[in-house]
Amino acid sequence: MNICFSIDALSPSAAKAWRLLQNDSWRECLYAEPLQHGDARIADKKSAEYWLNRRLKKDKKTALAPQKKAGKFDFLMRGIFAHAVLHRTSSAPVPDKHQMQDCYAQLEPGTPWLIYLGVAGHFRALDTNKISIISNLDIAVRGEIASSEDYIGPKATTNDTMMDHLYRQFLAGWLDHLISSNMNIFVPDIEKLKDESDYIESIRSWQHEPSLDSTEF
Repeated sequence: MNICFSIDALSPSAAKAWRLLQNDSWRECLYAEPLQHGDARIADKKSAEYWLNRRLKKDKKTALAPQKKAGKFDFLMRGIFAHAVLHRTSSAPVPDKHQMQDCYAQLEPGTPWLIYLGVAGHFRALDTNKISIISNLDIAVRGEIASSEDYIGPKATTNDTMMDHLYRQFLAGWLDHLISSNMNIFVPDIEKLKDESDYIESIRSWQHEPSLDSTEF
């Protein structure tokens, strides 16, 4: 699996975007466009997480200087913020329903678990009491936090209707992640779902970026 991150900055209206370059300068771009030679390609997630939700200050020479990270209410204010954009130069898998069910079945009710899809398309869970969701680049697509045995654990997996809805929600979120290159995408509401076969066909038809010697995770 060949992936890396770029750092893209967006203006308050999202009308303008910039991308961090290898020499620490910035160029104007289309947000989440394919990588070009000279773009900074970040393989280390911790290095990419440094930029997440970080405010940027623009000077007269169009340079962007990193400032403090966004506070709790900063996204109500105008400003330029940095985003980590995932780039794939290899195909993406269709998430496996059986692996999703196994993931749910193995969890102990009573803990606030977040089920999510990682960048490799595998279902995983994290204990939200111990691990932060915010600025977590392990999370490509996230579901709801749940702790009840009706939603987590062996009993939950006997509810075929719920498992079907959850799987289609994650397929929809995974397709959105592939198309947008954004991270930490919420699954859509059940009422907005299409048929499972529609998502699977679209995921298999999705085209990755051409290779620029990106890094294998």
